[in-house]
Amino acid sequence: MIRIGIVGYGNIGRGVELAVERNEDMKLVAVVTRRNPEDVKVLTDDVKKVHLDDILSLKGEVDVMILCGGSATDLPVMGPSVVANYNTIDSFDTHAKIPEYFANVDAAAKEAGTIGIISVGWDPGMFSLNRIYAESILVQGSTYTFWGKGVSQGHSDAIRRVPGVKNAIQYTVPIEAAVEEVRSGSEPQLTTRQKHLRECYVVAEEGADLAIIEETIKTMPNYFADYDTTVTFITEEELKANHSKMPHGGFVIRTGETGRDGNKHVIEYSLKLDSNPEFTSSVLVAYARAAYRLAEKGESGARSVFDIAPALLSMKTSEQLRKEIL
Repeated sequence: MIRIGIVGYGNIGRGVELAVERNEDMKLVAVVTRRNPEDVKVLTDDVKKVHLDDILSLKGEVDVMILCGGSATDLPVMGPSVVANYNTIDSFDTHAKIPEYFANVDAAAKEAGTIGIISVGWDPGMFSLNRIYAESILVQGSTYTFWGKGVSQGHSDAIRRVPGVKNAIQYTVPIEAAVEEVRSGSEPQLTTRQKHLRECYVVAEEGADLAIIEETIKTMPNYFADYDTTVTFITEEELKANHSKMPHGGFVIRTGETGRDGNKHVIEYSLKLDSNPEFTSSVLVAYARAAYRLAEKGESGARSVFDIAPALLSMKTSEQLRKEIL
């Protein structure tokens, strides 16, 4: 059994717990939290609950730690710190900072002799794989990625870190005219702003300056500054009643030509997700299996999804994969 630890028991952490239940070669053995461990109610029996300050007490008991913190402030610190003692998986999703984050995790993991697979999820993650496959096949062409309509956990977390914000949810919305133009094969040159809108629903703390909150959100680099963004202030009751679900999805489209006669091709990969956290968690758990296998072979350092062979994700043997799926 692959022994799994969860670091951070929020939406992703709970999703990981549910995903581990569905993987018969895994067992959840520990939940690590910054809260009082006694106050954390988990669904699985016989799971240790440990404060983050005491994470080293689990050495020898956990094969892979799945890091479920946010990308804005948690993972940049947590990733290199935890991989210094454990094999790790995380869903770091600030695309512009992935190279820097990879380097930090890689240095810590190589020194410790551990494996850290970063930026695992559906984007970055599954969509990243589809981009590399499509671009490698249609070597002349254009690639487009659209997200939503759906809840972005990373962006919602970033809003909740803004001073004066009590709670918030953020929806990413594709601009339909841009999608149809891409599907036509015309290979338009689209700016970030032309492809998506961002809709933010914010519950402000009592007495907070709403104008400052809105300006802080709309000008936030790497998250909102490059998009047309709306900020709507609502009550906690409205948030719970109308925005408690976490759907998401999107699609990667590659258009291009082959041969000498201008034959055109469109590759499209899409996801429609009822629960963004549960799907993301399921991807994290599959890559935990890969991390465990790489560590068992004595490998160390950081990896991205590009570095992981698909067979390492599956519970099936290589023989089964060739017979049943190939």
